[in-house]
Amino acid sequence: MFHVKQPENPEPTASFSLDDSPIARELADLTARRRVLDAVTVTLSGRTRVITVSNQKGGVGKTTTTVNIAAALASIGARVLVIDLDPQGNASTALGVPHTADIPSIYDVLIDDFPIADIVQTSPESPNLLCAPSTIHLAGAEIELVSQVAREHRLRTALDEYLSNLEERLDFVVIDCPPSLGLLTINAFAAAGELLIPIQCEYYALEGLSQLLGTVRMIQKHLNPRLRLSTILLTMYDGRTRLAQQVAEEVREHFPQEVLSTVIPRSVRVSEAPSFGQTVIAYDGQSAGAVAYREAAVEMVRRDTTTEASAASNQHGTTSAPADEGGQ
Repeated sequence: MFHVKQPENPEPTASFSLDDSPIARELADLTARRRVLDAVTVTLSGRTRVITVSNQKGGVGKTTTTVNIAAALASIGARVLVIDLDPQGNASTALGVPHTADIPSIYDVLIDDFPIADIVQTSPESPNLLCAPSTIHLAGAEIELVSQVAREHRLRTALDEYLSNLEERLDFVVIDCPPSLGLLTINAFAAAGELLIPIQCEYYALEGLSQLLGTVRMIQKHLNPRLRLSTILLTMYDGRTRLAQQVAEEVREHFPQEVLSTVIPRSVRVSEAPSFGQTVIAYDGQSAGAVAYREAAVEMVRRDTTTEASAASNQHGTTSAPADEGGQ
């Protein structure tokens, strides 16, 4: 009979703990972020912020960002109006608002001088979430606007009148634009005080951005000096790829003040939600995509509050003033 001699110091066998797996760490991180959001409190500025969401490059998550940021803001107590300026009407669909051809829409506001109050609908998701829908008629609005008086200011005039007659103030107006730089988008730029640009974390992320910013500078000079680029949001982020990390680094390098710390990950839930006529906030509020959009909304509110406080502080001379320049 043969006996196999056991080694005196056997090599330790590798042990694997589920707690150390990437999935477990990701779930633990998501759970912690949910807890933070559940306990978060924000203070709204007390004024109406009009934000245009635009990027002429298609497929960057523009409409998805519009509706989910709006829903996330509504979930923390803000009153929000979404204006759907895209003829495809995807924002109206995602908010669960009817927008068939016979329903009064933003087209009637731009072309036939309808009051915005006559077309606004409340989303079934929240009484705080309103929508001025788009219909198929808007597809011809670019051509029809050419002959209109004050064609670049049609939306701004209607929106100013609507906001001035409201009994209960809105905290946000979020405008979804078509993926182009035509008259509809120019109307959105002329009506807004802020611009939010969603940028996809892909190879062509910055392509066309210089053209968009050139248009913004032209709008600032000739139509709306109040407009400013306040927010850039990185979307469709996949942290497993080096490409996404490089794109994020490059965008942050070019726009250090405007890029939100929050990034929106690629998410099946975010993609599924519109097919149910919902935002991801209503569809699955605990998913990674919903948590990210809620974090982005909180960050946008807090950034504005911080900026406003800083401006007020400087105005009242509570910070050190710069030295006089040029004999001023």
